[in-house]
Amino acid sequence: MNFRRAAVVALLLPVTALAHPGEVLQPDDFWSAWRFDWGVVIPLATSALLYVLGSRHQGVINRNRQAFFWCGWTFLALALISPLHPAGEVLFSAHMVQHEILMLLAAPLLVLSRPLVIFLWGMPFQWRRALGRLAKTAYVRRSWNFFTDPFTAWWIHAAAIWLWHVPFLFELTLRSELAHSSQHLSFFVSALLFWWALFYAHGRLGYGAAVFYVFTTAVHTSVLGALLTFTPGLWYPAYSKTSPIWGLTPLEDQQIGGLVMWIPAGLVYLTAGLSLFAAWLKESDAMFGRSRRAK
Repeated sequence: MNFRRAAVVALLLPVTALAHPGEVLQPDDFWSAWRFDWGVVIPLATSALLYVLGSRHQGVINRNRQAFFWCGWTFLALALISPLHPAGEVLFSAHMVQHEILMLLAAPLLVLSRPLVIFLWGMPFQWRRALGRLAKTAYVRRSWNFFTDPFTAWWIHAAAIWLWHVPFLFELTLRSELAHSSQHLSFFVSALLFWWALFYAHGRLGYGAAVFYVFTTAVHTSVLGALLTFTPGLWYPAYSKTSPIWGLTPLEDQQIGGLVMWIPAGLVYLTAGLSLFAAWLKESDAMFGRSRRAK
């Protein structure tokens, strides 16, 4: 427990100063470019504290789920407070790496950890009881069932990905901190809904549908990645003044970003799809075995 506390504190210690505040991030300043933003650090610290407190009250917790949570939490922290965040303001490819970490590493790992019950146990008793009552209301249950329906979660996630890559909206995130935060929040929340719907929404009966939705997501994100990679024109001119500082032409920077979305992201979807397909086959074999024994 002491080691876990020390790890949490160490990850939250801000190295806040950029080498040249207010100026374009230079390659030599990358490792000193950690960002301390209360709007990011407070939710991260709160979630870590609730998990630690909830783990005490919950008793025995699956070690795999604990590992999933802390790995997902660490990826989330690295995406939002590490030098990768300011690098995304000067390199499109760094921005894409940040997005993929949020959607394909942090989100599925946190979903696999199933932390909601542990979070509740980390809260005061009165809060726990109030949230429990709220969760049982018809409105909340209907809303939860709607947003975690695989098809609903699929198109929400797809819409978030494609809309925020429209040039006008993407470049708006480079000028407006509010737009930038909204982009990251929509990517992360829609990814949480997407992975939750695939893994848990309909239990074992949803494996076949989950494989389909993972496959179609891999296809449409690969299409977007391929467009970014092979298009002869520049989609985001805002990076044309900053990418050369890092030794890349704006088009090369865009092509690398497209490849990040296309190849590594595609491998993550492929791995998830194969895992779900294997679970589907295993469950089908089990159902077939039960039906034979019933005869």
